[in-house]
Amino acid sequence: MTSWPPSASDRATRAKPQPPSSGSGAYELLHPAIQQWIYRKGWRRLHQAQEHAVRPILAGNTDVIVAAATAGGKTEAAWLPICSALLTQAEPGPRRPAGIRALYIGPLKALINDQYERLGELCSDVDLPVHRWHGDVAASAKTQLRRTPDGIVLITPESIEALFVQHGPQIPTMFAGLRYIVIDELHSFLGTERGAQLQSLQHRIELALRRRVPRIGLSATLGDFSTAADFLRPGHGPQVEIIRAVDTGAQVSLQVRGYTYAAPTGHTAPTRADRPAIAEHLVRTLRGTNNLIFANTRQDVETYTELLNRICIDDGKPQEFLPHHGSLAKDLREHAEARLKDGTTPVTAVCTSTLEMGVDIGSVASVAQIGPPPSVAALRQRLGRSGRRDDTNAVLRVYISEPATTDATPPTERLRTDLFQTVAAIEMLLAGDYETPTTTDLHLSTLIQQILSLLAQHSGVNAQQLHNALCGHGPFRNVNPSVFADLLRTMGERDLLMQDDSGQLLPAATGEKLINHHAFAAAFHTPTEYTLIAGGNTIGTLRADPEIVPGYRLVFAGRRWQVQRVDDHARIIELIPTRGGNAPKFSSGRSEVTDEVRQTMHALYCSQVLPSYLDDAARALFLDGRHAFHQQGHTTTRIIRWGTDTLLFPWRGDRIMNTIGAALSIRGLETTADGHALVVLATTPTQLYDALRDLAATPPPDPVELARAMDRKHRDKYDHYLSNDLLNRGYAASVMDVHRGWEALAEIAATPITR
Repeated sequence: MTSWPPSASDRATRAKPQPPSSGSGAYELLHPAIQQWIYRKGWRRLHQAQEHAVRPILAGNTDVIVAAATAGGKTEAAWLPICSALLTQAEPGPRRPAGIRALYIGPLKALINDQYERLGELCSDVDLPVHRWHGDVAASAKTQLRRTPDGIVLITPESIEALFVQHGPQIPTMFAGLRYIVIDELHSFLGTERGAQLQSLQHRIELALRRRVPRIGLSATLGDFSTAADFLRPGHGPQVEIIRAVDTGAQVSLQVRGYTYAAPTGHTAPTRADRPAIAEHLVRTLRGTNNLIFANTRQDVETYTELLNRICIDDGKPQEFLPHHGSLAKDLREHAEARLKDGTTPVTAVCTSTLEMGVDIGSVASVAQIGPPPSVAALRQRLGRSGRRDDTNAVLRVYISEPATTDATPPTERLRTDLFQTVAAIEMLLAGDYETPTTTDLHLSTLIQQILSLLAQHSGVNAQQLHNALCGHGPFRNVNPSVFADLLRTMGERDLLMQDDSGQLLPAATGEKLINHHAFAAAFHTPTEYTLIAGGNTIGTLRADPEIVPGYRLVFAGRRWQVQRVDDHARIIELIPTRGGNAPKFSSGRSEVTDEVRQTMHALYCSQVLPSYLDDAARALFLDGRHAFHQQGHTTTRIIRWGTDTLLFPWRGDRIMNTIGAALSIRGLETTADGHALVVLATTPTQLYDALRDLAATPPPDPVELARAMDRKHRDKYDHYLSNDLLNRGYAASVMDVHRGWEALAEIAATPITR
């Protein structure tokens, strides 16, 4: 058993721990107990990020971003100096204030559980208690922490929200001694509703304490540091200190494998021959080692887990493949994580983004990606899960399927866009380029939530106080006073809030129901779900679906089941083992394709470079897509005829394509998106070109006016409470880019078509 460093009295008679061999000056600044911990861990040097983070974090007067590759020591870069500062504060002298002293905010409960173990080891026996607080933690533990708040707390944004709503008056006392806020996986919050909520919660903590608390952001995947810094401290990004560890140039073994499948014809969907072929290669390649297989949807996770294990059964071999996604029961997810970390028996987890972030699962031999990666940042995170030991390379295999082509194949499918999007993401990754997150969103849905939360916290607030706390210099500073006033009026009309005789705003009846609902703390949608029970055990949850009735067969947790009973009142579905069935549909959002990715795709089509990491089949598909690109005339025009319709290929990001589509709709042209193209119905290329040229010659319109032409604008949790005008404003800010859209129109108009 490893013992902790000696007590202060013992330390006086013992040799001072020797610093790492580098002669680290940062090491000398750390508290002796932390030095002893480093010494006992046998570290020969501090990582670059750790070396540079000690001084600014110890100073305790600046915000810091620590950016380093996966396994680059980001966690210790933050917590070694934080713990040193807290230990120094605890030594004899003026009494330190009671209350929680450091707050770690993580995006996943699994990540919090993992960090709880890591910090528990560091803080053991040093009078730095470590607590975790999320939905799976016992209520008794939370009650005890509220009564005697102290130490380090690891928590999700949703749990902080619940604290504000349920125990608002206690916030100043609970956080009286707070000295640091750490945000892990900072990149995962950028540009999201959850990120806006997190910004608001940090700001509200500081308002409750009436002082600034240093913020420390950690990430392995940041491309635009100025945007990340401004997210961490809105309005003061230039003052945030950036610590960016230089990549050591770890070697990557990379292969992209190509497959084809018969595309559906009419109402029949042929068996996907590519999936068994992909599964066969995965089993033959990964069997006997620990790996991660990332699929883009929970449905694909279930499909491939069942296929992989069926091959194992047919071969008479152990079933080494376990599913891991958000709808699985906690016990099943933790079982997969424990198997990976244990390493005594080979196991491969088939997962969504749930294992993308920094949960400690030990060292895996390789990472596989099925389908195009959701983003360059996601691909970087996933690749970082492999090659975590100093003596191993990172290994990534990507499996891309494209439809077999016939004379009836649409032009977009002939371009092999999934493959080119994947190669674009890889090329950007290899060049160190990432997507730029958007900062223009109004986040009106989350603003509604934060207004109601503040009303609950303070039992009433006036309108000016609300605006000062949330907008103005707060996290929702993109919302001007006029829009904020419109939002308050709309919330009153929707029975979300009311005003008393003194001018105080209070929750109205509908607002009270929202606040008291169990899902209020989440800024994102939480669909109605049923609990799946098999053999008396909970194996997960599934959203309500009228197709799921007794007798229905499905694949879940990597196994096949038949629905035996559905209890709509208790929201329970009972399952029994069976044969047959398919993976059910899960709720999932589509990833936005950015401008950087589409422009890289276009450059790949136009170049003659053939990436060396493509296997023979992928190389053939790549050349086929490039040939179709030239054959269809994309080198000289962006407008392609397709029957009675016309295809427009801006080769720009989704926001710009949304803008162009809305502009065409206003001119009376019916437009729909088809992957990387816009389909303009019943229109000739000449008609479309003339419309585009006329649009490019006009000044850019008001984005809100463009948004009025769009359908299906309810995207976020509380959007249905917005007025039409506010809905259009929010939609325009979140999915459109008029300035760059008009630049793209001018570029297209300057490219003539063949009439």
